[in-house]
Amino acid sequence: MNLNEFSPTQPVILGFDPGKDKCGLAVMGLDRQLHYHQVVPASEAIASIETLRQKYPVSLLVMGNQTTAKQWKQKLQQELLQPLNIMLVDERYSTLEARDRYWQMYPPQGLTKLLPKGMRQPPRPIDDIVAILLIERYLNRLTESTVNSQ
Repeated sequence: MNLNEFSPTQPVILGFDPGKDKCGLAVMGLDRQLHYHQVVPASEAIASIETLRQKYPVSLLVMGNQTTAKQWKQKLQQELLQPLNIMLVDERYSTLEARDRYWQMYPPQGLTKLLPKGMRQPPRPIDDIVAILLIERYLNRLTESTVNSQ
């Protein structure tokens, strides 16, 4: 899903929600402009990251710090053609938050509108939205530490 045909000139952050079967990817600028997000099979994640790095000026990869983070971080460091800074971000509750964000991004239609919010299930995997949230958490942490240090 490509949201912006124009490649940004400012550095962007690549969000990565790794999983055993599928991974979420997102590209967002420091201005919080979302340029790309998609769910890809885990077996294609490294190739997808390489493709995104060719298209966007990626300065950093942000990834969740839970389940498979250590293995994926090692895998990325070994298999990426060029090294990439990797930051781990707290990903607790990100799946619940991503479900809510999905419905903000894609408001429910038809009968889904009638379901109570907590019962609505997104009709597709939302790992890419988790990747967006991880970038936002990283940026929020940056702005908080900047505000607190002044």
